[in-house]
Amino acid sequence: MKRWIISLVSVVVIWGGGTYAYFYIKEMMPKKLTAPSALVAKADAATKETETPEDLKGIIHNTQKLVVKIELEDGSLGSGFLYNDKGDIVTNAHVVANASKVKVKTSDSREFSGVVIGISDETDIGLVRVQGLEGTEPLKIARDRKGEVGDQVLALGTPLGLENTVTTGIISGVDRDFDLEPFRYEDVYQISAPIAPGNSGGPLIDSKTGEVLGINSAGLDQGSIGFSIPITSILPLIEGWSKSPMTNIAEVAIAAEQYSYEDEYSISDYAAYLVEYFYEGLNQGDYVTAYSLLGSTWQSSITYEKFREGYLNTESVIIDDLTTSFDGDKATIIAIISANERKDVGTVYSKYKVTYKVGYENDQLKLISGKGERVEEKGG
Repeated sequence: MKRWIISLVSVVVIWGGGTYAYFYIKEMMPKKLTAPSALVAKADAATKETETPEDLKGIIHNTQKLVVKIELEDGSLGSGFLYNDKGDIVTNAHVVANASKVKVKTSDSREFSGVVIGISDETDIGLVRVQGLEGTEPLKIARDRKGEVGDQVLALGTPLGLENTVTTGIISGVDRDFDLEPFRYEDVYQISAPIAPGNSGGPLIDSKTGEVLGINSAGLDQGSIGFSIPITSILPLIEGWSKSPMTNIAEVAIAAEQYSYEDEYSISDYAAYLVEYFYEGLNQGDYVTAYSLLGSTWQSSITYEKFREGYLNTESVIIDDLTTSFDGDKATIIAIISANERKDVGTVYSKYKVTYKVGYENDQLKLISGKGERVEEKGG
């Protein structure tokens, strides 16, 4: 098994913060999302009676509040999570490599300064202390057990700069070993929850208990396979830093081809993805994330409750066609969508032409406005 995973090292890509290449976003961005961004996971038959969607939503809501975006002075981004009541944030070493201070942003848009108090040049783990979060109740840690194959998990973080994102999956393998200089990954989880650029350092959460099982750290450049470092394997390391912070932060030699960085991304790379991500959220019942993609002017015209109510009878949406045009730092997306909607007469299959204006707002790409018109409908 170890020989098998070592053979994959050449295609493993550490997706740390914003340390991902422009060509990947431009060339590899899927035209149709297949990865769930759901706030609602489907319970299997064995858990339907003991777990409801509200339980899972509660776990995600409580977890998201303690997951942060980490930004370095060079603009690169990553994720992290609150580990203890001292304000210590666990992340990947490659996220905060060669930095002494970082900026930390919480899910409710509060910003704090953080100081790197621990980093390893062998294990891909770093620790950041945020004085402004001292006294905040941290995430629950699975200290006495490891995840097993088949465990349902949630990967939280900031993929592609999209904050408060959740993807679902299972632990699909354990005890995976590989090297990616300068780090050694031992006995890590293989997970089916997709990890996109920016997820690095975010927590892997047990969807039944809400406990942290691992730190999302790497992914294959093809397919929905990620790798997460078990939290139990690094507890002594981070607890040591927390008690006795490092005074001299060691430099970490990151191979340029593995951690390529480009902090300028044109709107052409993201506009279509944002619309597709919006509909993926609606399809999964993730109204919170879908609503968060709207610009402030649009949000001011409709409350979250009204927005959610407008989609409760929509069973699914498929994007049949999508075209994009650009005007400087703005884009217009025209999509033809097919929607299955529940009505008094039964399920109605409707086709709409929707037009979205996409632009930047406070350095975040948003759906500035949108309008739609029905172009076809037939009963079913």
